[in-house]
Amino acid sequence: MARTPHVIVQPPSPTGGRIVRVDGTILGTAYGLADLREFLRRAGLEGTDDLDLAESPLIEWRGGGPDIW
Repeated sequence: MARTPHVIVQPPSPTGGRIVRVDGTILGTAYGLADLREFLRRAGLEGTDDLDLAESPLIEWRGGGPDIW
């Protein structure tokens, strides 16, 4: 059975963007949902285009949800 990755979206930085981590590894700084989806795709997560980023149990939002950048 495949393990489910733990995705953390850090609080927005003062200069803009949010650091995205998967299982402790920094994937980069996302400046919107399109960036986050791309990072998840590159990390090997399938079906990210259809994933409800606000409600997904895969994603832990810190410092505000997907509407805060």
